[in-house]
Amino acid sequence: MAIWLPRLAIDRWRRFESCRCGEGADAEPVALIAETAHGPRITAANDVGLAAGARPGLPLTDARTLCPSLKAVPNDPEGDWAFLQRLALWAQRWGPWSAPDAPDGLFVDVSAVAHLFGGEGDLLTDVERRLAVQGLASRTAIAPTAGAAWALAHYGPKREILAPTDSEVPLARLPVAALRLDAEVLLVLRRLGLKRIGDLAKVGRDALKRRFRSRSSSANPLLRLDQLLGRVAEPLLPMVAEAPAMVERRLLEPIRHREWLDRIVADLAADLSQELENRSEGGRRLELGLWRVDGDVMVRSLELAAATRDPAHIARLFAVKLDDIDAGFGIDLARMRAVWAEPLSLGQADLDQIAETSGTSLATCIDRLSVRLGADAVSRPVPHASHIPERAQRWQPPLAPEPAPQEEPAFHARPLKLLDRPEKIAVTYATPDGYPKQFQWRGGLHEVVRVEGPERIAPEWWREKGNARLRDYYLIEDQAGRRYWIYRLGLVGDGRGGLPDWFLQGLCA
Repeated sequence: MAIWLPRLAIDRWRRFESCRCGEGADAEPVALIAETAHGPRITAANDVGLAAGARPGLPLTDARTLCPSLKAVPNDPEGDWAFLQRLALWAQRWGPWSAPDAPDGLFVDVSAVAHLFGGEGDLLTDVERRLAVQGLASRTAIAPTAGAAWALAHYGPKREILAPTDSEVPLARLPVAALRLDAEVLLVLRRLGLKRIGDLAKVGRDALKRRFRSRSSSANPLLRLDQLLGRVAEPLLPMVAEAPAMVERRLLEPIRHREWLDRIVADLAADLSQELENRSEGGRRLELGLWRVDGDVMVRSLELAAATRDPAHIARLFAVKLDDIDAGFGIDLARMRAVWAEPLSLGQADLDQIAETSGTSLATCIDRLSVRLGADAVSRPVPHASHIPERAQRWQPPLAPEPAPQEEPAFHARPLKLLDRPEKIAVTYATPDGYPKQFQWRGGLHEVVRVEGPERIAPEWWREKGNARLRDYYLIEDQAGRRYWIYRLGLVGDGRGGLPDWFLQGLCA
């Protein structure tokens, strides 16, 4: 069975926004964009955006010409892939194994299981219904091979079931794009007049072998055709759910006092640390479950700034969350597990002890502050892909996942201290487009003795209006040896306003 999620990216964004903002999150036109060499382009849009003209592949500037109120949101292909992997595990309710099909599909083995759902038709109905409840649009198909199921799901009727005894006629009518070939290969086939799968059968195999010699399946139409018809096996790598590291203590006698509970938590932390070490992992999100004799369950969770398996650190953080525990008639079962774990290599114990005695690490400090003050009270800066200084970083919660790595543009040396907002200054200069001689800032007059620059930064033309002005940045030093980072907004005679304005944006060491 092949499941195609044609709007996976925008459906996933809608799910997230609905949880955060409620049902009205999809009322405005929204488009997901990707940065390209020619500026941002739309990769997906919601229904309101599509109705307003925001089509996939359209440059963002052109889309905003059609719909000025269009909201642009950066796409997240890594997040979509992680979501698709989790969805593949969830899809094993319909078959013994499943596999993700990048970037927006799934394969599920439904051999000899369709009768459990009342037949193949009822199985597809159940798949579409459950995905619709999740807010995911889908197209499904069942066929003897993965290639045939994929082709029918993408290019066949909305719901198609192809039995092994059926003829190849339904597949022959499909376009050659149903063979999962590269765009360059499809272009060559169309130029040769081969537009449908049935057209390939009219061409000799020797001719296709001579023209397409690549061993890559996505560049060899003959190999893809054989996989489609079951002549050549197509191996698939199924998703296997890995059980998280978990340890527990079953107590002979229920405990009610805090000192005994702290000891049990310390023992569990030591056992979990050993289990994580055996897996070469460290915990990022931990859960502690306490079962009372009356059947009530109390759960406490931790989310850490960095992967760790330090039992003392884990026990110390959990101790803060146990102050409101009501043991009742006693606790007879305690369980700790690492819900989220990351690879963590082994370290030398002596060096780790030296680091602990010399001070507290940043990750440990963030963990303690987040537990005591709450995750909303702590934030950290993360880089953002923008050449505009005030947009080059953003603030996010300390436990939020790291942003996707991006290629950093080459800049001149930037000051470590940037003001929250650039402050306007009064500058004296010999000529409007020359070096500054002195400037007045916060009531003080500063003589400029050294100047380095300018560094010209253009506006983000895909975000700014047409009258946005250039910036010329200068690194200057006053008579007291203090260094500042200032810029001139605009050029004389650029036709985008009057005389240029000056701003101070950063302080240099």
